[in-house]
Amino acid sequence: MRVIAGRARSLRLKTPMGMDTRPTTDRIKETLFNMIQSEIPGCIFIDLFAGSGGIGIEALSRGASHAYFVENGKEAISCIQDNLFFTKFSNDATLLKQEVFTALSMIHEKEVDIIFIDPPYQAGYEEKIFEALSAQPYVTENTLLILEAQKEKSMSFLEEAGYEIVKEKNYKTNKHVFVRKAN
Repeated sequence: MRVIAGRARSLRLKTPMGMDTRPTTDRIKETLFNMIQSEIPGCIFIDLFAGSGGIGIEALSRGASHAYFVENGKEAISCIQDNLFFTKFSNDATLLKQEVFTALSMIHEKEVDIIFIDPPYQAGYEEKIFEALSAQPYVTENTLLILEAQKEKSMSFLEEAGYEIVKEKNYKTNKHVFVRKAN
Protein backbone atom coordinates (compact mmCIF):
# COMPACT_ATOMS: atom_id res chain seq x y z
CA MET A 1 0.00 0.00 0.00
CA ARG A 2 1.34 3.42 -0.89
CA VAL A 3 0.41 7.11 -0.91
CA ILE A 4 -1.07 7.84 -4.34
CA ALA A 5 -0.59 11.60 -4.78
CA GLY A 6 0.57 14.82 -3.14
CA ARG A 7 3.51 15.63 -0.88
CA ALA A 8 4.08 12.02 0.22
CA ARG A 9 3.40 10.47 -3.20
CA SER A 10 4.79 6.96 -3.76
CA LEU A 11 5.81 6.40 -0.14
CA ARG A 12 5.01 2.85 1.00
CA LEU A 13 2.90 2.52 4.14
CA LYS A 14 2.96 -0.23 6.76
CA THR A 15 -0.19 -2.28 7.21
CA PRO A 16 -1.21 -4.33 10.24
CA MET A 17 -0.71 -8.09 9.99
CA GLY A 18 -3.69 -10.44 10.17
CA MET A 19 -7.33 -10.14 9.26
CA ASP A 20 -8.41 -7.44 11.74
CA THR A 21 -8.09 -4.69 9.11
CA ARG A 22 -8.89 -4.46 5.39
CA PRO A 23 -6.62 -1.83 3.85
CA THR A 24 -8.35 -0.01 1.00
CA THR A 25 -6.56 -1.00 -2.21
CA ASP A 26 -4.53 1.63 -4.04
CA ARG A 27 -6.90 1.51 -7.01
CA ILE A 28 -10.04 2.09 -4.91
CA LYS A 29 -8.25 4.78 -2.87
CA GLU A 30 -7.24 6.57 -6.08
CA THR A 31 -10.83 6.45 -7.38
CA LEU A 32 -12.16 7.76 -4.06
CA PHE A 33 -9.73 10.68 -3.91
CA ASN A 34 -10.29 11.58 -7.55
CA MET A 35 -13.99 11.98 -6.64
CA ILE A 36 -13.35 14.26 -3.62
CA GLN A 37 -10.11 16.01 -4.64
CA SER A 38 -11.66 19.47 -4.85
CA GLU A 39 -12.82 19.22 -1.21
CA ILE A 40 -9.47 18.12 0.26
CA PRO A 41 -7.21 21.23 0.30
CA GLY A 42 -7.40 22.88 3.72
CA CYS A 43 -10.03 20.48 5.06
CA ILE A 44 -10.42 18.89 8.48
CA PHE A 45 -10.56 15.13 7.85
CA ILE A 46 -11.56 12.28 10.19
CA ASP A 47 -10.57 8.68 9.46
CA LEU A 48 -12.76 6.38 11.62
CA PHE A 49 -11.66 2.76 12.06
CA ALA A 50 -8.38 4.02 10.59
CA GLY A 51 -6.46 0.71 10.32
CA SER A 52 -3.07 1.66 8.85
CA GLY A 53 -4.09 5.32 8.51
CA GLY A 54 -3.75 5.17 4.72
CA ILE A 55 -6.92 7.14 3.95
CA GLY A 56 -6.19 9.98 6.37
CA ILE A 57 -2.55 10.12 5.27
CA GLU A 58 -3.68 10.34 1.64
CA ALA A 59 -5.89 13.30 2.64
CA LEU A 60 -2.93 15.00 4.37
CA SER A 61 -0.67 14.33 1.39
CA ARG A 62 -3.23 16.00 -0.88
CA GLY A 63 -3.51 19.11 1.28
CA ALA A 64 -5.87 18.50 4.21
CA SER A 65 -4.93 20.87 7.03
CA HIS A 66 -5.51 18.33 9.81
CA ALA A 67 -6.56 14.69 10.11
CA TYR A 68 -7.92 12.74 13.05
CA PHE A 69 -7.24 9.00 13.12
CA VAL A 70 -9.50 6.90 15.33
CA GLU A 71 -8.35 3.35 16.03
CA ASN A 72 -8.25 1.02 19.05
CA GLY A 73 -6.28 -1.98 17.73
CA LYS A 74 -2.76 -2.02 19.21
CA GLU A 75 -1.00 -3.17 16.05
CA ALA A 76 -2.98 -0.75 13.89
CA ILE A 77 -2.16 2.15 16.25
CA SER A 78 1.53 1.28 15.96
CA CYS A 79 1.22 1.25 12.13
CA ILE A 80 -0.50 4.64 12.10
CA GLN A 81 2.20 6.15 14.33
CA ASP A 82 4.98 4.72 12.14
CA ASN A 83 3.24 5.83 8.93
CA LEU A 84 2.67 9.37 10.23
CA PHE A 85 6.32 9.62 11.27
CA PHE A 86 7.57 8.15 7.96
CA THR A 87 5.42 10.55 5.86
CA LYS A 88 6.30 13.49 8.15
CA PHE A 89 2.62 14.23 8.93
CA SER A 90 2.77 13.72 12.71
CA ASN A 91 2.31 17.45 13.38
CA ASP A 92 -0.80 17.58 11.17
CA ALA A 93 -2.51 14.63 12.83
CA THR A 94 -4.30 13.63 16.00
CA LEU A 95 -4.36 9.92 16.81
CA LEU A 96 -7.21 8.95 19.13
CA LYS A 97 -6.32 5.52 20.52
CA GLN A 98 -9.75 4.44 21.60
CA GLU A 99 -13.04 2.96 20.58
CA VAL A 100 -14.84 5.05 17.93
CA PHE A 101 -17.95 5.92 19.95
CA THR A 102 -15.81 7.34 22.78
CA ALA A 103 -13.47 9.16 20.41
CA LEU A 104 -16.21 11.11 18.63
CA SER A 105 -16.73 13.32 21.69
CA MET A 106 -12.96 13.94 21.94
CA ILE A 107 -12.90 15.88 18.67
CA HIS A 108 -13.30 19.59 19.33
CA GLU A 109 -13.62 21.25 15.94
CA LYS A 110 -16.16 23.88 14.98
CA GLU A 111 -16.83 21.98 11.75
CA VAL A 112 -15.35 18.89 10.12
CA ASP A 113 -15.25 18.79 6.33
CA ILE A 114 -14.91 15.07 5.56
CA ILE A 115 -15.44 11.95 7.67
CA PHE A 116 -14.36 8.59 6.24
CA ILE A 117 -16.04 5.62 7.93
CA ASP A 118 -14.75 2.09 7.31
CA PRO A 119 -16.11 -0.18 10.06
CA PRO A 120 -15.64 -3.95 10.14
CA TYR A 121 -18.24 -5.21 7.66
CA GLN A 122 -19.88 -7.85 9.83
CA ALA A 123 -20.00 -5.80 13.06
CA GLY A 124 -23.17 -3.86 12.22
CA TYR A 125 -21.73 -0.51 13.34
CA GLU A 126 -23.07 1.57 10.44
CA GLU A 127 -26.40 2.63 11.95
CA LYS A 128 -24.91 3.33 15.39
CA ILE A 129 -22.09 5.41 13.88
CA PHE A 130 -24.45 7.66 11.94
CA GLU A 131 -26.66 8.10 15.04
CA ALA A 132 -23.60 9.04 17.11
CA LEU A 133 -22.32 11.42 14.43
CA SER A 134 -25.65 13.26 14.20
CA ALA A 135 -25.21 14.24 17.87
CA GLN A 136 -21.81 15.86 17.22
CA PRO A 137 -21.84 19.65 16.70
CA TYR A 138 -18.98 19.47 14.18
CA VAL A 139 -21.09 17.38 11.78
CA THR A 140 -23.06 19.96 9.80
CA GLU A 141 -24.97 19.99 6.52
CA ASN A 142 -21.61 20.90 4.91
CA THR A 143 -19.84 17.78 6.23
CA LEU A 144 -19.29 15.01 3.67
CA LEU A 145 -19.51 11.56 5.24
CA ILE A 146 -18.13 8.65 3.21
CA LEU A 147 -19.07 5.13 4.25
CA GLU A 148 -17.18 2.13 2.91
CA ALA A 149 -19.49 -0.89 3.09
CA GLN A 150 -20.19 -4.25 1.53
CA LYS A 151 -21.85 -3.90 -1.85
CA GLU A 152 -25.05 -5.59 -0.61
CA LYS A 153 -25.41 -3.45 2.55
CA SER A 154 -28.78 -1.66 2.65
CA MET A 155 -28.55 2.07 3.28
CA SER A 156 -32.22 2.52 4.23
CA PHE A 157 -31.21 3.48 7.79
CA LEU A 158 -29.60 6.72 6.56
CA GLU A 159 -32.84 8.54 5.80
CA GLU A 160 -34.27 7.60 9.21
CA ALA A 161 -31.11 8.98 10.85
CA GLY A 162 -31.52 12.33 9.03
CA TYR A 163 -29.05 11.86 6.17
CA GLU A 164 -29.31 11.81 2.40
CA ILE A 165 -27.17 9.92 -0.08
CA VAL A 166 -25.37 12.30 -2.45
CA LYS A 167 -23.84 9.56 -4.59
CA GLU A 168 -22.71 5.97 -4.50
CA LYS A 169 -19.70 4.32 -6.15
CA ASN A 170 -19.85 0.54 -6.52
CA TYR A 171 -16.79 -1.68 -6.85
CA LYS A 172 -16.53 -5.46 -7.25
CA THR A 173 -17.31 -6.39 -3.62
CA ASN A 174 -17.80 -3.10 -1.78
CA LYS A 175 -18.99 0.47 -2.26
CA HIS A 176 -18.47 4.05 -1.13
CA VAL A 177 -21.62 5.88 -0.10
CA PHE A 178 -21.34 9.68 0.00
CA VAL A 179 -23.72 11.19 2.53
CA ARG A 180 -24.69 14.58 3.94
CA LYS A 181 -27.14 15.64 6.64
CA ALA A 182 -30.58 16.25 5.14
CA ASN A 183 -31.77 19.88 5.17
